[in-house]
Amino acid sequence: MARPREELARSPSPQEHLDAVAKLLAKRRLVEDLVHRQGERDNRRPELVEDLVHRQQVAAIGKRLEGLHPGDVAYILEGLPLDDRLVAWGLVSEERRGDVLLEAADSVRETLIADMDSAQIVGAAEYLDADEIADLAPDLPDEVVQDILEAQDDEDRAQLQSALSYPEGTVGALMDFEVVSIRDDVTCEVALRYLRRYEELPSQTDALFVVDRVDHLKGALPLKRLLVSDPEVEISTLYDRDILSFSPESEADDAAHAFERYDLVSAPVVDVRGKIVGRVTVESVLEFVRERQEAQALGKVGLREEEDLFSSVWASAKNRGPWLALNLCTAFVASRVVGAFEGSIEKLAALAALMPIVAGIGGNSGNQTTTLIVRSLALGQVSPSNARRLLLKELAVATANGVIWGGVLGIVAWLLYRNVALGGVMALAMLLNLLVAALAGIFIPLAMERFGRDPAVGSSVFLTFVTDSMGFFIFLGLATVFLL
Repeated sequence: MARPREELARSPSPQEHLDAVAKLLAKRRLVEDLVHRQGERDNRRPELVEDLVHRQQVAAIGKRLEGLHPGDVAYILEGLPLDDRLVAWGLVSEERRGDVLLEAADSVRETLIADMDSAQIVGAAEYLDADEIADLAPDLPDEVVQDILEAQDDEDRAQLQSALSYPEGTVGALMDFEVVSIRDDVTCEVALRYLRRYEELPSQTDALFVVDRVDHLKGALPLKRLLVSDPEVEISTLYDRDILSFSPESEADDAAHAFERYDLVSAPVVDVRGKIVGRVTVESVLEFVRERQEAQALGKVGLREEEDLFSSVWASAKNRGPWLALNLCTAFVASRVVGAFEGSIEKLAALAALMPIVAGIGGNSGNQTTTLIVRSLALGQVSPSNARRLLLKELAVATANGVIWGGVLGIVAWLLYRNVALGGVMALAMLLNLLVAALAGIFIPLAMERFGRDPAVGSSVFLTFVTDSMGFFIFLGLATVFLL
């Protein structure tokens, strides 16, 4: 029976490529070890046989890597232990190495660059555009960057120096210099002839940027409109004059929001004189957003991008240590709050069983508020004009949840311990801690942003500290007052 066409057309996934390369590397080690042992046992010189086997195994791995997209090669390298990674990296051709470095995670990129000498890095950079080299530059030694600059021609060197001058997090750091522009006083036929001079258009080209005689930006002409228009019609009657553009100094976050809001594919970048200096594409914006989200996700648990999955034990421990130290300090403070009520806990053992519930529910509620505030801050939706309404709304939500779920827990506590007063303390403590969690969930990220810190990184540990400490204090304090 014939298989469905979709199944026949299916290509291996990156994970399947990784598994295949890992098996080939393991087979290489096994076969070479067997050949070496056999040669020693037979008192023969095993070098020639070992070299032949090595070449065969390496050729099989190289064949597997050949033709894969650079992103897939980077995925494979990220999933291999360091020794195997460097073996596979040695089989990637020089003209593809630059593209693979761009796709690899920062931590893995560092290990790959460390395995290359200056000449190899300069050689790989020859196949990259100026904006791509600028993306790699922060991970390269200064002397290597200088060698790359000297290896460029005058035009490429000027573009690279321009790209390197923009700080990270700006549109200038994201833009590329492959701009297709057309004068507004020519016809569609002239514009089409001009496009045919390209071997291929730059990726993400959805429109031509329309300029005047001195290259000032006037608008944009969508390619789909150009292709269906009368060849004799002038560009000046077709292009859109009201378009969004950015300056190189614009915040990359603002560009990301604009691309999402207006469904942009590309947008021009202009200098203070209104001249086009480059463009920013949806591909570069998505890459920026992805990297930022990865950094924030790692930062929430105290990890940095520099940690490789297969880095040494000491490097990983050193990376994670400061965050664990901070957690230890906050946990110690919370423990001292509990310690202050040791006498109450000794008199009523049920308190020890119930107090983690109050703290845990408060932490979960606070994390919900914090996540909402962090997202709103990233989108620029929180301002002094709406802060008061936002605060009141979150307090109202906390009150509603506190009444409902505090009541539920109060009833459960009463059923378990047949103590009405204990149930009432449980319900009241839950309500109060949810209000504390709402306040902490709002003010902690706002305070971190005010002091120039990323609110997505670190808010959770401070929130947990507040909800745990206050949850224990409120519950045990109420129990001491009303039950003992």
